[in-house]
Amino acid sequence: MTALVAGLLGLAVGLAAALAFRVSEREQRAVTTAPSDGLEEGAAAVLAVLRSAAVVATRDGAVVRASAAAHAFGLVRSDRVEHDDVRTLLDAVARDGEIRDAELELPRGPLGSGTVLLQLRVAPLGIRHVLVLAEDRTEARRVEAIRRDFVVNVSHELKTPVGALALLAETVEQAAEDPEAVRRFAGRIQTESTRLSHLVQEIIELSRLQVEDPLGQARAVPLDDVVDEAVDRARTGAAAKEIVLESGGDRGALVWGDHDLLVTAVRNLLDNAIAYSDPGTRIAVGTTVRRDDGLVEVAVVDQGIGIPADLQERLFERFYRVDEARSRDTGGTGLGLSIVKHVAADHGGEVTVWSEPGQGSTFTIRLPLASAGVPEEGEGA
Repeated sequence: MTALVAGLLGLAVGLAAALAFRVSEREQRAVTTAPSDGLEEGAAAVLAVLRSAAVVATRDGAVVRASAAAHAFGLVRSDRVEHDDVRTLLDAVARDGEIRDAELELPRGPLGSGTVLLQLRVAPLGIRHVLVLAEDRTEARRVEAIRRDFVVNVSHELKTPVGALALLAETVEQAAEDPEAVRRFAGRIQTESTRLSHLVQEIIELSRLQVEDPLGQARAVPLDDVVDEAVDRARTGAAAKEIVLESGGDRGALVWGDHDLLVTAVRNLLDNAIAYSDPGTRIAVGTTVRRDDGLVEVAVVDQGIGIPADLQERLFERFYRVDEARSRDTGGTGLGLSIVKHVAADHGGEVTVWSEPGQGSTFTIRLPLASAGVPEEGEGA
């Protein structure tokens, strides 16, 4: 009897020990697999795929998790939420649980004057945490500023020829009895109206480039045809200044894009070279195929006045002119090089400049070569 009781007691103890071991093992596994930061696995997975910069903080501001973008924007430093304005939002959300949105311009780092414009959304995340999402609006603000400046510059540029036309028309009316004066002022009216027409046309062209995708209806365009047409269109202006136009280099290159836009880009470089070259000089257009790089270059080389190094970085800005007086004399609008830059960029390429005062300038458009087998213009796709 005693042996039976002892056996039953031993069995009970063994079962209890086994049960205790299983419970302990289950608890240990739960501790091991639970997120160390206290976030639920689902929340952590969602945060990992967010495109916005994300910060998860406790309600007292201690950072639990932060994306690389959040660190790059300077939202987090030393495991704490940086910036008083952000902490104020976080505290308010922690206090009442209401979602808040704000657009803040914050220092990009502890040093320097750089700033970043962030669109913030702060929301409660569970009971213990607060989530901060940030979208970088710096580039959008820069683009908006450029658009505003563009409108202001267009208004200013249009006022000049429009005002001149009004003044000249009034002068012609007052000089109605002087045929020589009428002829002289009529010529001035024609010059100003031509300048106004060019300005409006280039504004329309630049606006179209910024809205439309030139590669939407792209074809494999023979670059030889582009260069030949651009040179042919520029000959009249060159002949008026007794400037010799020459073209040469590699033939047979194809580029993926829009024929008319590419002609406009090369033509603008030629017109620019003619405007800033002295009579009796030469302008050359050379094409170089770099098959190892998959690129083709079109370089326009002149013997003009050259451009100082400190002014070259502004050449492709809208309405920027190196020589205001010469631009007025030649009817330049200051939009030609900006159009070239947009055309090159929209075709997957770039435009660069080399220049030395007194030694002339070289503007080079680099474009990717079209792949073999691409249908040429006029062929079925």
